Amino acid sequence: MARRSIAGVWTLLIVFVGYAASALPIHAATVTLNPVADTFVSSANAGNSYGAAGSFEVSAAGLPKGEFESLLQFDLSSAKTSFDSTFGVGDWTVQSASLQLTAAAPVNSLFNASAAGTLDFSWMQNDTWVEGSGTPMAPGNNGITWNTLSNYLSAGDQSLGAFSFNGATSGNVNFSLSLPTGFLSDVESGNTNSSIRLFAGDTNVSGLFNSENFTTVASRPMLSITAAPLAIPEPASWVLGLIGIAALALNRRRRNDRSHGVRRRG
Repeated sequence: MARRSIAGVWTLLIVFVGYAASALPIHAATVTLNPVADTFVSSANAGNSYGAAGSFEVSAAGLPKGEFESLLQFDLSSAKTSFDSTFGVGDWTVQSASLQLTAAAPVNSLFNASAAGTLDFSWMQNDTWVEGSGTPMAPGNNGITWNTLSNYLSAGDQSLGAFSFNGATSGNVNFSLSLPTGFLSDVESGNTNSSIRLFAGDTNVSGLFNSENFTTVASRPMLSITAAPLAIPEPASWVLGLIGIAALALNRRRRNDRSHGVRRRG
């Protein structure tokens, strides 16, 4: 009988601990996003746009096929909606962000051979660029080009980091982004068109990556944003009280058992 009573108290304690766990806040949540637009521009083909291409390149100046820069744009509204739903409207802060790219082999003669080096990423203040509908096989002129790129760059652009690239031609490459104020503001406001610029950080680097138009969704660029609550509240007082009551009841039962000569096993 005593053993059953003790078992019952243990059961209550486990249930109370379960209630406590369910009352604890979520410490962090992550949202992943694919680009809504991306493109590359080429110094060797300065008047062409390539927004419908299945890949984009970043290459240093002075390479045989010219210098390449790429632009990606993300709709951050779903990230804000998700974080507001999880933590409360505005009751969260961005902890980290990363960009995953999938490297590809440059089989088209338009591109430079891949080579190791440094890639620079920056947050763009101006999001009004248009990707256009051109491809390497059929270049267009209805989107941003090398000739017009400078119109979208400004002193307000902010660095997202400089990253070492090993020259891979396959597989995922992950870049942990810094969190400048402009990018954070875009996330917190749920900006529908937040832009990232990718460009060479040295005179050697060249990399080709799958774009938002690539046929395999899992191999498209992916921006991951992790947020956490502004403050982690203590567990509700009633939960702590229940745990305390259960612990006291168990302790009292054990003392009673010992005073009556009840031996417990295990």
